[in-house]
Amino acid sequence: MTDEQPAESDFATVLTAVGPRLRALRRERATTLARLSEATGISVSTLSRLESGRRKPTLELLLPLAKAYGVPLDELVDAPATGDPRVHARPFIRHDWTFVPLTRQLGGLSAYKIVIPGAWGGQAEPEQRTHEGYEWLYVLAGRLRLTLGEHDLVLGSGEAAEFDTRVPHGFANAGPEPVECLSLFGPQGERMHVRARPKGK
Repeated sequence: MTDEQPAESDFATVLTAVGPRLRALRRERATTLARLSEATGISVSTLSRLESGRRKPTLELLLPLAKAYGVPLDELVDAPATGDPRVHARPFIRHDWTFVPLTRQLGGLSAYKIVIPGAWGGQAEPEQRTHEGYEWLYVLAGRLRLTLGEHDLVLGSGEAAEFDTRVPHGFANAGPEPVECLSLFGPQGERMHVRARPKGK
């Protein structure tokens, strides 16, 4: 019994952490419980109880969630590291932008490579947002438009920017060619809120 207790304790700790990880991943992907329910066939109430820790995660529930999010099952349960440092990135698309995760953990410090399609037919107006934390951007290729408070900037290849994300900010492609950039942000980056832009601006 003594030998089993630590293993049982570790197992319980892993299960307890699944709910917050599922919630962080859903917010990171900017989806709702209703949309996730449609994609997985799992009821909204069950998904809500999973995220809050009131429902025990099972393989039958986690497998469709892993498929819907496009992540390995061990990422949902935070399986112990095997010693392989490689990140097997699984890109996902949101609003025509491609995001390539460069870190394995959910929540915490996160890094992404972002590819934004070319701005054919006129430059898109960035939608400004705010959230707690700090962000760092580095442009690999193309021209990235960054609106930060009252500033309206264009970053070219090799240029970087860092800023407090409580300042309203938004990004857009500033040219006809795709933009490739790296984004690094802190643990509270998933709590993002849209800030309405004043009319006429």
